[in-house]
Amino acid sequence: MPGLRLRAPLGPLPDGGGDPVLGRIGSLEVRLARTVGEVKRAQELRYRVFYEEMAAIADARTLMTRRDSDAFDPICDHILVVDHDAQEPRAFGRRAPRIVGTYRLLRQDVAERHDGFYTANEFDLRALLDRHRSKRFLELGRSCVLPDYRGKRTVELLWQGVWAYVLRHRIDVMIGCASFEGTNPHRLALPLAFLHHKARASLDWRVRALPGRYVEMNRLAPEALDARAAIAAMPPLIKGYLRLGAMIGDGAVVDHQFGTTDVCMIMPVETISPRYINYYGADAGRRAA
Repeated sequence: MPGLRLRAPLGPLPDGGGDPVLGRIGSLEVRLARTVGEVKRAQELRYRVFYEEMAAIADARTLMTRRDSDAFDPICDHILVVDHDAQEPRAFGRRAPRIVGTYRLLRQDVAERHDGFYTANEFDLRALLDRHRSKRFLELGRSCVLPDYRGKRTVELLWQGVWAYVLRHRIDVMIGCASFEGTNPHRLALPLAFLHHKARASLDWRVRALPGRYVEMNRLAPEALDARAAIAAMPPLIKGYLRLGAMIGDGAVVDHQFGTTDVCMIMPVETISPRYINYYGADAGRRAA
């Protein structure tokens, strides 16, 4: 995920910034960020996960602000999971619920009024968008959760929020980059080959890594695959996408700044496994506030 410098200070939140709570489990609540300050706190969470816990390389601005930010943040909606039982001190003696998880969402209509999708920095999306001009696309990205909250409840609430957002904005297709830790594709040969042979998108939905960034995923023959070991080697987010019915694009991309190897996820809403739609509710009502 190549870093992009912020073009201007964070401005007004995009459409939907004042939407109500999307779901609750106990003290945890999922909702959209309502203020610029909340977006900055989500960026602080991303910094802790991507730069302090993982291997992302910070530039001077990122080190100074201790926030993971780029030019897309001001035009995106930001899903937050907050813990009301973990209040944190803020400025002027105030306290606020701790932000423990976040997801960044960019709708196609918003992207087209600005500089397009973030994923287009790594994958050629144009043909896909042209083939499905009647569809509404949503980009998912910058997903992260604090280590102490990486359990079922937090992940479930993040997906509750995404599903409610998809229904509210009548989204047809979700896309985005999903990452493996590490920049050596040889060490990722097994999971990359598994995705290539078992989860590659059909031609109608396929996207390809950009020329010059393309990394071959077909590193093992199908008969050499150990499916159980391949799945065990995948990050939870990618496994979650596969369970929902996501397809994977053609070719991976090495992102040296973030220390990752990225694949492109494509997930038409119509192909989502019915068991998950039933679980969260056809109207996203299972965890509704």
